[in-house]
Amino acid sequence: MNHNTPLPPASPQPLRHLSSDVQRRVLTAAQLRSHGVSPAGASEQCRPGGPWQQLLPGVYVLHAGPPTSEERLHAVLLYAARDTPVAAGVPAQPDAEGSHGAMITGLAALTLHGFTSAPALLSLEQIDVLVPRPRRLRSAGFAHVIRTACLPTPQQATGLPVAPVPRALADAVSRLTDAATVRRLLSEAVRGGHCEPTAVVRELHEAKLLSRPHVVDAVDSLLAEGRAIAESRLYRMVREYGLPDPVWNVDLRLPGGPHLGGLDAYWPEQAVAVELDTRAHRQEDDALWSEYARKREHLERLGITVVYLTPKKLRDGMEQQATVIRTALMAAGDRDPAAYVVVLPR
Repeated sequence: MNHNTPLPPASPQPLRHLSSDVQRRVLTAAQLRSHGVSPAGASEQCRPGGPWQQLLPGVYVLHAGPPTSEERLHAVLLYAARDTPVAAGVPAQPDAEGSHGAMITGLAALTLHGFTSAPALLSLEQIDVLVPRPRRLRSAGFAHVIRTACLPTPQQATGLPVAPVPRALADAVSRLTDAATVRRLLSEAVRGGHCEPTAVVRELHEAKLLSRPHVVDAVDSLLAEGRAIAESRLYRMVREYGLPDPVWNVDLRLPGGPHLGGLDAYWPEQAVAVELDTRAHRQEDDALWSEYARKREHLERLGITVVYLTPKKLRDGMEQQATVIRTALMAAGDRDPAAYVVVLPR
């Protein structure tokens, strides 16, 4: 059969060969026209008791009965891309700059990322889809459109463009009012190794969600949990890479003088210190960063080498960070002796 041959508008025959592929079971009106099916013909097939359904404005599924979760996802992407050129049967993908694309976000994206605390796709009344702000697209049916001035680079999940976890979390949290649900989702993001707390808080800040009490409470728990995980990784790094045991969680003071600051790990003989940098987001932490810088400068004037580690560095490059610390310890013998300081438990 020549599928390019125009057929009578109401005949779905040239589309039967597509029924095994979800991307080709869900088509837009423009794609149907390319198969010789007119808008009137599509409406005829979607009559009560007919073989097709209109899932969203201008988007059809070529069978009767409830659509699958995969079909609903593809329908949302096609709806979001309906004003941009698409190949027949293929949802529009964001280009390299992410300026013309659409991607699944919110709870649906978290489910696709593998979150066990996110609901099943078929239970979602609406699926969030992220599009560039210039697109004047309205929400319709189960497609909830979120427009953004800064479209993130999508990730792929089950072959679909999906917002990164921090952005998907922010879009999900913006529509949630249950504190326990918000806390579970944020906690799983960190415990499951999907992202660091700093990235989550940054997105929540950008979305102006940190003024909501139930979100602030969840963030406080998230940051505490994130620090505990980072500390655990620091202990593991020292143990697994054979570094000498430091003294943990200490305060330094000058004899009879002022407090110099707290440290997560300190090697007194080599005068090497490690501090975890777990600031929530740098945009709001200029004062805290200035405090970090002042403390580091003061300690280094006293001959103490300070190594700052972020949770992300510990997660993604533990061996490299162990090498940095080992190098600092080995270099201690080549430096002038550090000033005497008092080490106290924190």
